[in-house]
Amino acid sequence: SVVRVLQTHGAMVALEAQLRPCALPRRQCFRRYRTASAHRPRRCTPAAAAESPTSAPSRFVQWLQENGLPEQGVRLETLQRDGAPLDTVVASRPALPGDVVLRVPDRLVVTLDRIFHSASLAELLTTSKLSELACLTLYLAYEKKRGTASFWHPFIKELDRLRGKGQQGARSPILWEPWQVEQYLAGSPLVAQVNERMKGIDREYAELDTVWFMAGSLFNQYPYDIPTEQFTPEVFRQAFAAVQSCVVHLQGVPLSQRFALVPLGPPLLTYSSTASAMLRYDPTSREVQLAADRAYRPGEPVLAWCGPQPNSRLLLNYGIVDEANPYDRLPLEAIIPASDPLYSLKRGRLAEQGGGLATQQLFQLSRGATPLPAPLFPFLRLALARTPRDVWAVEFGPGAGPLDGGSEARALGTLRTRLAARLARYPAPVAGGEGDATPDRDPETNARRAAAARLVGIEQQILRAALAQIEALPFGQRDTQGGEDPGAGAPALILD
Repeated sequence: SVVRVLQTHGAMVALEAQLRPCALPRRQCFRRYRTASAHRPRRCTPAAAAESPTSAPSRFVQWLQENGLPEQGVRLETLQRDGAPLDTVVASRPALPGDVVLRVPDRLVVTLDRIFHSASLAELLTTSKLSELACLTLYLAYEKKRGTASFWHPFIKELDRLRGKGQQGARSPILWEPWQVEQYLAGSPLVAQVNERMKGIDREYAELDTVWFMAGSLFNQYPYDIPTEQFTPEVFRQAFAAVQSCVVHLQGVPLSQRFALVPLGPPLLTYSSTASAMLRYDPTSREVQLAADRAYRPGEPVLAWCGPQPNSRLLLNYGIVDEANPYDRLPLEAIIPASDPLYSLKRGRLAEQGGGLATQQLFQLSRGATPLPAPLFPFLRLALARTPRDVWAVEFGPGAGPLDGGSEARALGTLRTRLAARLARYPAPVAGGEGDATPDRDPETNARRAAAARLVGIEQQILRAALAQIEALPFGQRDTQGGEDPGAGAPALILD
């Protein structure tokens, strides 16, 4: 079947203008690069989204077909999501479980070994100071500057058009305005994760010139300056986020082929936490393939598994939140501070009997009726032990019970207090939630608010379930007589 796509005129990311070869002096180029990012791409309207006789099939799909794309069981279709057009890979014909619906020859797939023409060099770079994503981003940035002379030009233009937009209409918070991150995600640990990811991207930007010099044979073909002279940090961040949203992690392949950019893959392909279909490399046909994990009717979006990732990572990487995600987690860090008089004894006890626990331990709260992980309880008993005898009395492993009612009440009271404080960080009502009566006229802003509301709502559910779990435990009930909090006066313990 012929794969068809609707072209959206004027929807190119600012990166298209920013990376175009420039004949101006370097300082003027920098000013232009910085100011170009301020111009928003024109939003698509229903009229602009309508297919014209000259736009189907698109140049992108024509390029794929001209370069060996076989007949597919999918097509690209523009669907309306919350009033905004969104290009999605859908079934082009009926499919049954096991049918191969997507096939992309490896010559149309971008991997590190293709970029550097050497698997050993690719592995050297990605085990040093630069990640696979940064290498892919740098390569496509220079290929983009070649314009139509680049083999990848149609693919790069498609990536520009998509700009990393996920199948829920939002992009990674890396591309949000800072105030949107702080406001929409208020109370969520994701705010700190976004800031840390931004710092990591900036660190990689500072190392770009290293790749330039290490892979001189590759970059000799580009008559341009070194990366940090060509691309501003903001340009690199935008390009990095776009690559991050569409990279596929292939299994059973060499390290240099593990991270791949697959045409017709994400973000056009819908990621799901509950799907079992995966993009896989078939060495016999030398194709990246997707076999259906369910029956499809023509026009239904095709799903692929996104891996065991919590929603915070799905939003950070792909701009999506899956409310049916069974892998959702909320981190809880517990630290026995070095100022604890029994710190050395407790550290030794953890080393001997703790089963891998450390004095600074990250626990993961899961969704469900019992979100608190079992190892957290003996850790708390040990952390709040007041005497050497209590330290040695703490048991680890299955069936480990409390020392006594008083110490267990202190441990659970401390945990309850910290979790209640975590829950109180979230503003009420959640900005962008169902009760928000002031939607923005910009569909993407609404999509960001909705994605953030789903995420923080799930996080609040986890915390409330954890508090309910504590209340249901022996010695876990809150003191309703106005007495001292069971956690008061306990040794220092950091929970966050």
